[in-house]
Amino acid sequence: MWNDLMHLDISLWEKVIRTVAVYAALAVLIRLAGKRDLAQLNAFDLVVVLLLSNVVQNAVIGPDNTLLGGLIGAAVLIAVNAMTVRLARHREGFARLLEGTPTTLASDGRWDDTALAREGLRKADAEAALRRQNANRVEDTQKVTIEPGGAIIASLREDLQSATQADVARLEAKLDALLTRA
Repeated sequence: MWNDLMHLDISLWEKVIRTVAVYAALAVLIRLAGKRDLAQLNAFDLVVVLLLSNVVQNAVIGPDNTLLGGLIGAAVLIAVNAMTVRLARHREGFARLLEGTPTTLASDGRWDDTALAREGLRKADAEAALRRQNANRVEDTQKVTIEPGGAIIASLREDLQSATQADVARLEAKLDALLTRA
C-alpha cells in the first residue's frame, strides 16, 4: 500500500514539466478566449471549466496515480502560479502580455459594436453591468471599458455623477462668498 501511495510512476522532472506545460497552455487558451470569460461566467462556461480540469488531468499526472504524484503536481501548479503573479506585479509588460489591456466598449453614450463582438459580450450583459453602477442606459455614460480581469467599468457623464464632500464644500464656500458680498 505504501508503495502505491508514494512510488512515482514517472520521474519528478517529467511531472514538473508536464504541469508547467499544461499551466502555460491553459493560460494562453484562457487569454485567447477573451476577457468576458473571466468575469461573466455563465452556466455553459462553468461546464467548460469543470470539464477542462478533467480533460487536462492526465496531461498533468500522466500514468502516475500516486498520492505523492498528485501532491507534486499540485505543489508545482501553486508555485508556478505564485511566481507568475509576482512577476506580473513587478513587470508591467509581462502583466500586459498575460492579462491584456482594457478595451473601450462605449464612448460618449454609444456602444462600440465591434469591441463588444471582439470581447464576446452581448449588449444585454453589458447593460446589466451598467445598471449595477448606477447607469440606466449607455447614454448615461461617458466611457465604458472592460478591464483585463473582465470587470466592466462605467464612467458616468459628469452631470450624473454623485456629489462628493469636496463638491459640497466648494459650493458652500461660493455661497458664503456670495452672502458676504450681499
